Amino acid sequence: MIRSMTGFGRASAQADGYIITVELKSVNHRYFEFNCRLPRQYGFLEEKLKTYINSRVSRGKVDCFLTVEALDTDNAQVFINHTLASAYVKALKELSAEYSLREDFGTVALSHFPDVFVLKKAEEDEERLWENVKSIAEKAVDKFIEMREKEGIKMKEDVYKRGQYILDCVSFVEQRSPETVKQYNLKLTERVHELLGDVSLDEGRILQEVAVFADKVAVAEETVRLRSHIEQLNHFLESDEAIGRKMDFLVQEINREANTIGSKASDVEIARKVVDIKAEIEKIREQIQNIE
Repeated sequence: MIRSMTGFGRASAQADGYIITVELKSVNHRYFEFNCRLPRQYGFLEEKLKTYINSRVSRGKVDCFLTVEALDTDNAQVFINHTLASAYVKALKELSAEYSLREDFGTVALSHFPDVFVLKKAEEDEERLWENVKSIAEKAVDKFIEMREKEGIKMKEDVYKRGQYILDCVSFVEQRSPETVKQYNLKLTERVHELLGDVSLDEGRILQEVAVFADKVAVAEETVRLRSHIEQLNHFLESDEAIGRKMDFLVQEINREANTIGSKASDVEIARKVVDIKAEIEKIREQIQNIE
């Protein structure tokens, strides 16, 4: 099942004295890019989260938000950094004296300065905490992937429909192409009659010219390859693997064949169908940019 690279998933639960929340959201990206926001003291979890999520998500720019709230605060202690607090007081007094200001700072004001208070907590079991975080991350990723797959179903239907329309255009080109050779033969014969009158025509020479023209406008090889490429595209749509980058390459090949047909086209109707094919290719390309 194909997946969109746009997704969202969130899970939250209480485990071993913590309330843990994992939230994921993503947009399209050529490769896998991971950004994580989490409490500084739990920075060791970032790489673990990245590795786990990358094992289930291969492409997209993924933003992860992790919050860990400890319910048990009995082992937490707050200490005063007296050396730093004293330095702040000294600096404030010097500021007051220098500019003739009132010394109206108090405990609350002083507590707002960075690192005056130092929080010390009991050592945490990092592996046990990670197991809890991973368990909740699994649920968040499940929801995240579920949303991607729902979007993928819509994209699959759209790409398939456009592929079928391209095949209809190819059928028209295949039927129309021989007619252009016949018309060229008739026009060439009429033109020679106009120029030479009743003089006998060199049928062999005319057939030779028609053969050269037919070779120039022949698109059988291109239409066969186009059909093969669309068949491969449909095969990718049924794949359970990440196929976005493969499909992107395949669309480039489809576009190349369409360009070749367009360059050979000497018929207005065929030229119009090539324009229609290229319009559909561009729409497929836009969809593929968001397929994992």
